[in-house]
Amino acid sequence: MTSYNNPAKSRDGSPTQADYEALATFRMALRRFAAFSASAVGEAGLMPQQHQALLAIKALSYKAAPSVGDIAEQMLLRHHSAVELINRLVRMGLVQRFRDPTDRRRVRIALTPLAEKKLAMLATVHLEELRAVRPQLMALLQRFTD
Repeated sequence: MTSYNNPAKSRDGSPTQADYEALATFRMALRRFAAFSASAVGEAGLMPQQHQALLAIKALSYKAAPSVGDIAEQMLLRHHSAVELINRLVRMGLVQRFRDPTDRRRVRIALTPLAEKKLAMLATVHLEELRAVRPQLMALLQRFTD
């Protein structure tokens, strides 16, 4: 419910000028982080989508090596797009494919030692950047609470 006593809220519930400013500032903060990330990833010889794929594989690997379908789902890609991305990563020596030992029809994906090294370095710089911008992000997110 809209509070009529709160000058930051409009009477009809539509966004206020402060809402637009908060959204614009939040989007700019996200774009700055994305630009930082793209630059760091580029210096490591990767494209942002390749980095995202390596992150997804690493994150999904806590249970078992992910399938191509798992990676596609995590990255919001169609299966064939994920296959092409994985093909490029294989050619770069960053991932390897192997048959699932319990279901030979399923292909699993694993990071190579080179990918593990690149990903660890990139995770370190990304976490440092997130820690540096955390106060700003927290303040921005606080603007969206009632």
